[in-house]
Amino acid sequence: MKIALVILNWNGKDLLEKFLPSIVRYSPTEYSDIYLADNASTDDSIAFVKKNFTSVNIIKNEENWGFAKGYNKALKNIKADVYALVNSDIEVTPNWLESIKDYFQNNKDTAIIQPKILDFKKKTHFEYAGAAGGYIDKLGYPYCKGRVFNSLEEDQGQYNNSYPIFWGSGACLFIRSSVFHELKGFDADYYAHQEEIDLCWRAQNKGYTVSYVGSSTVYHVGGATLDNFHWKKTFLNFRNSLFSITKNAPSNFLLLILYRLILDGIAGVKFFFEGKFIHTWAIIKAHFSFYYHFSKMYKKRKENPQKRKDYYRSKSIVWDYFVRGKKQF
Repeated sequence: MKIALVILNWNGKDLLEKFLPSIVRYSPTEYSDIYLADNASTDDSIAFVKKNFTSVNIIKNEENWGFAKGYNKALKNIKADVYALVNSDIEVTPNWLESIKDYFQNNKDTAIIQPKILDFKKKTHFEYAGAAGGYIDKLGYPYCKGRVFNSLEEDQGQYNNSYPIFWGSGACLFIRSSVFHELKGFDADYYAHQEEIDLCWRAQNKGYTVSYVGSSTVYHVGGATLDNFHWKKTFLNFRNSLFSITKNAPSNFLLLILYRLILDGIAGVKFFFEGKFIHTWAIIKAHFSFYYHFSKMYKKRKENPQKRKDYYRSKSIVWDYFVRGKKQF
């Protein structure tokens, strides 16, 4: 099994300088190759890698196409059995690839794998983006083992095993190349954020399994490319979640969208009274963008008629967390 480790980069020389050494050091050359997929950086990222990491292959994208299209373009040029999509702000650990490779070889129905993702800035705790594997509730709100909304668990070995999940984090995501191309890659209309949830949902609608392997550990900075409190992240998360419901949910998706629009509105009011006016505007903008793209997303829905009915684990993570006070998975 050949694994291609692909790091998408845009003006991330400082991150590469800090985190690329661990990837090179702990990725066995006998079955893994490392690629830097550069989204038309204007800093000296490429020159730095060429000078200091001669074993790293470089793919130059013509533009800054964001996460989704950037990976789609780059992966067309890479031959491997498995793609490992690794953020430039990820620190890996010894033997991080071995258990992933073994799991793929022993579980032929598993198409996508996420390792354990801990917080680089607080290594005793799980990191927001992915933690110990992702799930969604009936209305499409994402959460994880180890992270529900902003409540992060300490890693005490409680998620060291392997098990099926609903989505794996794009911060560090392994996917069989055949499945990636069968699904036609990420949906480039997402640009960034939640495109991995859509990809995992589409894979499961086709009968594939998404898994978490807790014996592989990486550390993620998080927010290195777009701060968690940036209004654009709010915009993309709210809009793209509606995209995913439209494309992938079962036959009652219109009712789900109505419920989501109402709850999104409540979130917007909450932001307003907290003085976070830019985030209220981001939600409004997300809804109008969703309306504008609805017919396009509905067309994509019709292209894949098979829909998984048992996609959710909780009916409402919002209700469980904010009303019932359940702060952990």
